[in-house]
Amino acid sequence: MPVNRNALIRYTTIDKCLRNRYRKWTLEDLIDACSDALYEYEGIDKGVSKRTVQMDIQNMRSEKLGYNAPIIVIDKKFYEYEDPEYSITQLPLSEQDLNKLGDAVEILKQFQGFSHFKEMTGLIQKLENKIYTEHSQSRPIIHIDRNDNLKGLEHLNQLYQAVLKKKVIKVEYQSFKAKHANRIYFNPYLLKEFNNRWFLIGKQTNGNMIMNLALDRIQSFDVVEQMPFKDDHTFDPKTYYENVIGVTVNSGLMPRTIKLFINAENAPYVITKPIHCSQQLIEQNSNGIIISIKLIPNYELERVLLGFGPGLEVLSPPSLRKKMGDLLKKVSERYLD
Repeated sequence: MPVNRNALIRYTTIDKCLRNRYRKWTLEDLIDACSDALYEYEGIDKGVSKRTVQMDIQNMRSEKLGYNAPIIVIDKKFYEYEDPEYSITQLPLSEQDLNKLGDAVEILKQFQGFSHFKEMTGLIQKLENKIYTEHSQSRPIIHIDRNDNLKGLEHLNQLYQAVLKKKVIKVEYQSFKAKHANRIYFNPYLLKEFNNRWFLIGKQTNGNMIMNLALDRIQSFDVVEQMPFKDDHTFDPKTYYENVIGVTVNSGLMPRTIKLFINAENAPYVITKPIHCSQQLIEQNSNGIIISIKLIPNYELERVLLGFGPGLEVLSPPSLRKKMGDLLKKVSERYLD
């Protein structure tokens, strides 16, 4: 039985009243308390009907919500808990509830690096403790890949603030190919995660091209207050990355139709988990499948295709077929004596 926010406010209000043993509570008192709570928390000023509160009490008494509240009526007028220690806030969690909480905590923990989620840190720890103390022998149902040892994660929150507040940053950045770090003045537009790695997307202050900076290659950065931020209102992450895998968008190139043969062993995986949303099935037989994807070729696509090993063959375009053939030739040479 789903419980909406207003109903939950009424239930907790009734619970709070009945736990107060220093006064007697009539139905009218409970109605007034619920009306006041809804006005305070939700701005609802039309009050609560007698029938609504009566149904709330009935629901709290029943097993529908798992409360089984021991609400009794004294002298046919006053409501109270038969057990003075009872509260709906102290109910033990079911195994199903604990499993769901565990799953939610694992997801929430992914965002603890951002200041907007900093206030949730205490809540997450409380939830983890609750789960552990009540269900310490269970193993998790969800496991999300994380690598807390990745360099650059310590920059996440400050970079998020720079994007949010539209601030130019001065970055000391050393790419994998560079011998020394370079200083870049950068307008940050977006933080993007791909393959468990974070990137900062934006433009240099003296450039017009969208570029990405890997956070693990940022040595340091500072906000430059005196420099005006140059926004690009035409930049839309959804459309910008629509025709690529990963973060590298080779400017000036148009999406190309890429045909791939996937052998029978790997075909079910590609059918159920497409390489890209543009994937189309062209042919299927006992040997495997032929599919097409429409993408701008980039480094990340090559990595994905190489991951299939001998289970994949690039049929077209010829340029990508040759590139993949050259890469695989170099791989095979490493294994030759």
